[in-house]
Amino acid sequence: MDINQKIEALGIVPVVVINDVEEAIPLCKALCDGGLPVAEITFRTAAAEESIKRVSAALPNMLVGAGTVLTVEQVDQAVSAGAKFIVTPGFDEKVVAYCIEKGYPIFPGCPTTSDVSKAMSMGLRIVKFFPAEAMGGLKVIKAIAAPYGMMRFMPTGGVNEKNLLDYLGYEKIIACGGSWMCDKDAIKAKDWDKIAAITRSAVQKMLGFEIKHVGINCENADEAMKAAKQFTALFGWAVKDGNSSTFSGTAIECMKTPGPGTKGHIAIGTTSVMRGKAYLESLGFEFDEASAKYKGDLLNAIYLKDEIAGFAVHLVTK
Repeated sequence: MDINQKIEALGIVPVVVINDVEEAIPLCKALCDGGLPVAEITFRTAAAEESIKRVSAALPNMLVGAGTVLTVEQVDQAVSAGAKFIVTPGFDEKVVAYCIEKGYPIFPGCPTTSDVSKAMSMGLRIVKFFPAEAMGGLKVIKAIAAPYGMMRFMPTGGVNEKNLLDYLGYEKIIACGGSWMCDKDAIKAKDWDKIAAITRSAVQKMLGFEIKHVGINCENADEAMKAAKQFTALFGWAVKDGNSSTFSGTAIECMKTPGPGTKGHIAIGTTSVMRGKAYLESLGFEFDEASAKYKGDLLNAIYLKDEIAGFAVHLVTK
């Protein structure tokens, strides 16, 4: 995957302000432990360059970028230190042109249609929308996106766990930048477990994992109907007969012929199968790529490679 694809798969880019370089590695490790191996370390402090250098060396699997980059000189400093992408608060044509010339991925701040037009004319297709909430939030992004159908956005500024899903629910948004994972009091107290917990909460909110239904393998259509009716007799759920299965309510699917899994399958709903897959792969789980199903260009369902207690497990879009 290229940088854009990696960022989209991660969904959230923590915006990190580091005052003490000694905090850089434990802070970024906490983000990784919480499920977000990515950080935009901002050049708002003198510790930025050294922090990027240390984190890049100590956590090679973490995607480290540089934020609040204002000059070409800072671009060079950031990239030399190990930054894999550049983020600017506004649209500086000189900085953007330099990054494009050098082949550095850049996400310039573009809160207006004029900025977006400039970015598009220079060949960019993804820009930062900053400060997101102060500039009108999702409503304004949708308005800007309407005449610029080829552009996508990374809103930052005022994004938090409460409005995260609203932003990510819009297909023109590649990911959200946010600083709420990096709680200032926790950093001051060096409470890295708290940082990891806040990050984990954000990731779980983003993915929204929940059981959609359980599929039970039956020998034939008659057995499937019999099983569905038994669940209906117990819980009053409606029976719905389909081509390959019979449902009792929405939670129990009785297969008319044995499907994936020794005993059946468990469908786990998520807000994004693509992001859910990336997250679980980061934990070491493998998927059966041949089972992938798409809705247009979007990954809509896919099975894990291994069964759990005799059940195949697959992710599905909510």
